[in-house]
Amino acid sequence: MTRRLAYLGPPGTYSEEAALLYDADAELVSATSLPAVIDIVHDGDAEEGIVPVENSLEGAVTFTADLLIHETTLKIKSELVLPIHHCLLATAGATADDVEVVYSHPQSLGQCREYIRQRFPNATPMQSLSNSAAVIDMMQSAKPAVAIAGRRAASFFDVQILEEWVEDNHSNATRFIVLSVEDSAPTGRDKTSICFNFDADKPGSLVSVLAEFSERGINLNKIESRPTRVSLGRYFFLADVDGHQQDGDVRSALEAIGEKVSMLKVLGSYPRHVPD
Repeated sequence: MTRRLAYLGPPGTYSEEAALLYDADAELVSATSLPAVIDIVHDGDAEEGIVPVENSLEGAVTFTADLLIHETTLKIKSELVLPIHHCLLATAGATADDVEVVYSHPQSLGQCREYIRQRFPNATPMQSLSNSAAVIDMMQSAKPAVAIAGRRAASFFDVQILEEWVEDNHSNATRFIVLSVEDSAPTGRDKTSICFNFDADKPGSLVSVLAEFSERGINLNKIESRPTRVSLGRYFFLADVDGHQQDGDVRSALEAIGEKVSMLKVLGSYPRHVPD
């Protein structure tokens, strides 16, 4: 049976590229927003959904982090890393002269911040819903405009590529996660993602949680915080650790942590991405 895989569309986005990298044979289901990707999976219109979670230049995709904390019970089933190389696009026959607006997705604008500043010092960066939408926005702009998007996006429209690899750092890459009703079985090279918070802000609270991992020799890959939306100074913490939640040491660490926090949510255990 062909897998149905939801992604942030329209076709030509980096999310679509990631979806094809994950499963080139999947039936791709285009979504209009990141929450819509999750809704499509919740509603059963796709078995899985793929969303960006982290970029090597801009850090965490906070919108995705908040969705994982507040909006879904879906589990992380897999992860992959997609190299991101941006192109400067213009309508057919146009040039970069007298550009007044630069359209792109907010993450891409951040990844090309220095390039835009030097190349178009008088232009206004303008956010679009996706990189493909940025091309449409550029084509419909009443002012001289260009778009920053991927090479694949250019193939869907009558536009030209003026410049390639315009990201500020060519090591630019985005980590994507695949969400489904269930996460993955242990493989021996796994990662587990969790989020947690505390009832009160007390000295040593976070250290005591992290110590449960270090005392068991469990490597902490990443930790970040997001506001609880209740009051200033209160946060949810998100962490990635090596190992599967069914592994003995990870399981015992999670049990111990559960006694120290007010909320513990296991976002999923899944195979770690292995760089080529």
